[in-house]
Amino acid sequence: MIALIQRVTNASVQVEGNIVGQIKHGLLVLLAVEKGDHDKGAKRLAEKVLAYRIFADENDKMNLNVQQAGGELLVISQFTLAADTKKGNRPGFSNGAEPSEANRLYELFNQHSRDKGAHVENGIFAANMQVSSTNDGPTTFWLQV
Repeated sequence: MIALIQRVTNASVQVEGNIVGQIKHGLLVLLAVEKGDHDKGAKRLAEKVLAYRIFADENDKMNLNVQQAGGELLVISQFTLAADTKKGNRPGFSNGAEPSEANRLYELFNQHSRDKGAHVENGIFAANMQVSSTNDGPTTFWLQV
């Protein structure tokens, strides 16, 4: 699984012109599920995202995780992160998990994050979404398990 995380001052996602998820402060998480990913990996990645210390403490050092900083998560399914871009000019998507398995692990990631006490907002799996955000820093990291 892959999570591209961005520290944001705000983020939202729309489907068909309607806001379906939004946060004020926290992490925008673009999440990709690859073939061979499993439950343990989804839970491990959720824990890693929640524990990742990329928010400033009182000394302006990256020492706080999203929950310590009072932030929220906006999690968006993003299968294109699993694209094979090594050859040619067109991405290949054979590395991505089958949609039903990707959706199941996406939901497991979200639920595990909630179980750990995080406020989680979501997009709609497989929908055409418009994501808006203000990247804080900019601060962006690629996490993979």
